[in-house]
Amino acid sequence: MLNATSQYQLYEMAHAALAPARAFSDAAHYMFRNPFNPLTSTPFGRNVAAGAELFERMTRRYGKPIFGLNTVQVDGVEHEVLEEVVWSRPFCNLLHFVRPTVPGHETQPSLLIVAPMSGHYATLLRGTVEAFLPTHRVYITDWADARMIPLAVGRFDLDDYIDYLKEILQTLGPGVHTLGVCQPAVPLLAAVSLMEAEDDPCSPATMTLMGGPIDTRKSPTAVNLLAEKRGVEWFRKNCLQTVPFPYLGLGRQVYPGYLQLSGFMAMNMDRHVNAHMDMFQHLVKGDGDSAEKHREFYDEYLAVMDLTAEYYMQTIETVFVRHQLPKGEMRHRGDLVDPGAIRRCALMTVEGEKDDISGVGQTFATHELCAGIPPERKRHYLQVNVGHYGVFNGSKYRSEIAPRIAAFHAEMSA
Repeated sequence: MLNATSQYQLYEMAHAALAPARAFSDAAHYMFRNPFNPLTSTPFGRNVAAGAELFERMTRRYGKPIFGLNTVQVDGVEHEVLEEVVWSRPFCNLLHFVRPTVPGHETQPSLLIVAPMSGHYATLLRGTVEAFLPTHRVYITDWADARMIPLAVGRFDLDDYIDYLKEILQTLGPGVHTLGVCQPAVPLLAAVSLMEAEDDPCSPATMTLMGGPIDTRKSPTAVNLLAEKRGVEWFRKNCLQTVPFPYLGLGRQVYPGYLQLSGFMAMNMDRHVNAHMDMFQHLVKGDGDSAEKHREFYDEYLAVMDLTAEYYMQTIETVFVRHQLPKGEMRHRGDLVDPGAIRRCALMTVEGEKDDISGVGQTFATHELCAGIPPERKRHYLQVNVGHYGVFNGSKYRSEIAPRIAAFHAEMSA
């Protein structure tokens, strides 16, 4: 059996070995898209060009995407949006989307969006950010790719993640609204619990948890059942690998992004195969708009990052195998994490009816844990006909979910 280093190296070698085929595919694609080529407009030419593009996209290494949120419309007027890093640590940058010409932007509420550290980049929440740009001063955690962090920097685990969130909230100051999407629901709840237990004045005004695995014993999904069935040691033996040369993180143990992506793809393989077949047909027919939507989605979906081994294993054990938070057993650096200590921070939970990652009821379980929050400062919303991705992106998110969250912020701040 290959050791942890050899597996990652083999993956890199396989990618490198495909370079000549990708180069040939690129040449064929451009040749049969050239308007001066008489075969370009023929069925043969369109099929060759479509097949060549599909091959190149399926074997490409997708880099970190950009947010690309350059403007925002407020009251019918377009305003410039700038990105700035306002806080930085080795494994995370805090991005602020500045809108200097929006009237009254200084007095708008601050919103901290905690992006998932689960294999995809923070740009997966581009739509989440965009919905709040007209009404909030938006910040987002931009997590780093572990394979690009030198081993000398040190380790990063779930306890460090919680420390980062506490530091960020203390940097932003009192009155911040927070939004945790999927995986961050647990560390965000833990950070707020610890801050309220310490009577920290920078504890947030509100906490909105969306599709998060607070208690995975409720409506367990295939992901949850697999984690319980395999146990901690199976993940340690089969999922951890060592970053190879030439990455900056050479020698660091990680959970590789390509393994996470393989798992996501395998869960809905038929849908992904059909989507690529549809793209092929759109390209052959010259349906550029439909093909472009496919490109945009998969450019984001196929861009993945590595997670540190210690963070991944601690999350698997704490959240998915031992269910320590809902059992009242989770600790942060020896201190018990008690959501019952939360008194001031208001709570909203959001779930998707068809979520196959975090089942219905897993996020709602937060309400029972946060017994100290008065009922009038709690809200729950179940969005029908959306899966996991639809909870924080897409038309129903924009028209149904985001307005409810904004209204919740306004009501709790009144």
